[in-house]
Amino acid sequence: MWPNRDETDRLLDDARRGAPGAIDKLLGEFRDPLRRVIDLRLDPAIARRVDASDIVQDVLIEANQRLIEYLKSPDMPFHLWLRHLAQDRIIDTHRRHRLAQRRSVDREQPIASPAWTDESSVALVAQLIDTERTPTSEAIRHELQRRLADAIAQLADDDRDIILMRHHEALSNQEVARSLGLTEAAASMRYLRALRRLRTVLVPGGDGEAEGLT
Repeated sequence: MWPNRDETDRLLDDARRGAPGAIDKLLGEFRDPLRRVIDLRLDPAIARRVDASDIVQDVLIEANQRLIEYLKSPDMPFHLWLRHLAQDRIIDTHRRHRLAQRRSVDREQPIASPAWTDESSVALVAQLIDTERTPTSEAIRHELQRRLADAIAQLADDDRDIILMRHHEALSNQEVARSLGLTEAAASMRYLRALRRLRTVLVPGGDGEAEGLT
């Protein structure tokens, strides 16, 4: 999902040297990934009122304004730094619209297709159920994929966020740990617990065991 790390480092070096167009090219590489991060987390009811591309633009403007500060002390990978800026914007957007227009926003229907109903959900569903490919299991797999968005929405914020980070943003456990301020062991444990809770929602009465959950 995120741009190639070596290419990002090259563009960051160009930006440090003041190469013409380097900053615009650098930030342009992250426009689509940031849109995905925001689409994954923006409340569907609010997404009917707020264009995610506007939030992306705000994030990129802030990143441009603060880039010199980041380049002086890059204490985390660039994509994680941008994620933090995006997360702050998402929180501000939710707070503003929920407080100012709670009643009218909550009455609206969610948008039709949540951003996480894509191919990445197939791998997640396969991890949560019996992976033997039979006609029955394939039908179940298809149904679970359809229900995955609802199940993720029922999780606590921490559980939902770490699943989105690992499966839809394709962040490593090390990157998740750094982003959340956790040890790698703690991040791994939180992820496994979130998967177990998700499986409980998807497969009521299951024993909580699945490939990758033991």
